[in-house]
Order: sequence, then C-alpha cells, then structure tokens
Amino acid sequence: MNLSVLSSHPALEGQLRARLAHFDVRPLPTEGRRHAAVALVVVEEGLGADLPALASHTHWQDRPALLLTRRADNLRSHAGQWALPGGRIEPGESAEVAALRELAEEVGLALAPRAVLGRLDDYATRSGYLITPVVVWGGAARELHPDPGEVASVHRIPLQEFLRADAPILNQVPGAEHPVLRMPVGEGWIAAPTAAFLYQFRELCLRERPTRVAHYDQPYFAWR
Repeated sequence: MNLSVLSSHPALEGQLRARLAHFDVRPLPTEGRRHAAVALVVVEEGLGADLPALASHTHWQDRPALLLTRRADNLRSHAGQWALPGGRIEPGESAEVAALRELAEEVGLALAPRAVLGRLDDYATRSGYLITPVVVWGGAARELHPDPGEVASVHRIPLQEFLRADAPILNQVPGAEHPVLRMPVGEGWIAAPTAAFLYQFRELCLRERPTRVAHYDQPYFAWR
C-alpha cells in the first residue's frame, strides 16, 4: 500500500475495506469473560503524536494515522497506559455498535455505521476480557473532545510508524507459553493486547499478509 496517498483519498478507504472483507475473522467464545470492543480508527493526518522520535519528521501532515489514547491516571486498572478507544459491549449491542459508542464517549468522535470497515480477530486477555477489534474510517476527525475521566491524551500515530523494521518486539517471560508481543512507537513501546491489534492491522491492512495474533501473550502488568 502506498502510504503517501492522502487518507482522504477514497482509494485508501477502499483498500482497507476490501482487505478486511476478504479476511477470515476468528471469533473466540466468551466463556465467562467480559466482552469488550475497541476501535482502530484511521484518521487523516499523523501530526499530534507527541512522541520524541517522531518530532523530527516534517512530512507526516495529511498522511494516514491511527487514533490512540493514554488512559487517565485516576483509572483503577491500566492507568496511564496506551489504549484504543473502547469498552464493555452492552446487552443487545454488536461489537461494531459498541466500538462506535465508546469512540463517541471517550474522544467525542461520532461516526455513522458506514464508517466501520471490518473486524480483526478476537483476543482473550489474562485480566478476564474478550476483546473484539473493529477497524473504523474516521476521516478528518478535526474536532475531538476526550472525556477527562477516561482519557489523559489523544494521539495520532502515523501508519508508517507501525511499519518499522524493529516491529514487533517479541520476548519470552516465565509462566507464558507464547512470546509477549510489543509494538515500538517513538522511543517507547505499546504492549499487548493493544499491540496485538496494531500488529495484525499492520500485517493484514498495510502489508496484505493475513496474520494471527491471539496466541501472543501480554507483559505481567497487563495480567491483572
């Protein structure tokens, strides 16, 4: 995929939608877990990442990006961590409806159902959640209004950043059958489960390489 194409160009939206439409999504049984949905939102420009290693890039403007947040410091779990907009699926909701609702509640971005491009694979966390990732076309997303009770900051991370040669980072930890997956961003990294969704999005949507990620583990701090 040519990432120099402006994301407002319909070709990019069409390519993402087509690749997701042909992907054989693997759902997982809930099995007593709390079911949640997250939104991977493609937006128009990659400025505003607020990451030191990205600050030197002067040509990100009008390049496609993903919308990520930092969780508020006062949250009971995973405070301050990187996250995708999302939350619990309410009774009667589909994952798509829940992802759009949470996106509007957390960052103030209200989108119509047609903005949904498709799903990625479910991921079961060690903390008791089953998460369904939903890929969404966010367009310009110029006016965002994050909920301060849930979101400390909102970041637009250029898609090119997820194509780094040093991604993903895999390492084994005691007690884990499979490697822990992390995605480098700027001078730091993002941990699974968020990193698992980012990596599958990169491989499927940007490189057209269908890849499974549900087996990758999470670092210890995400186990609770």
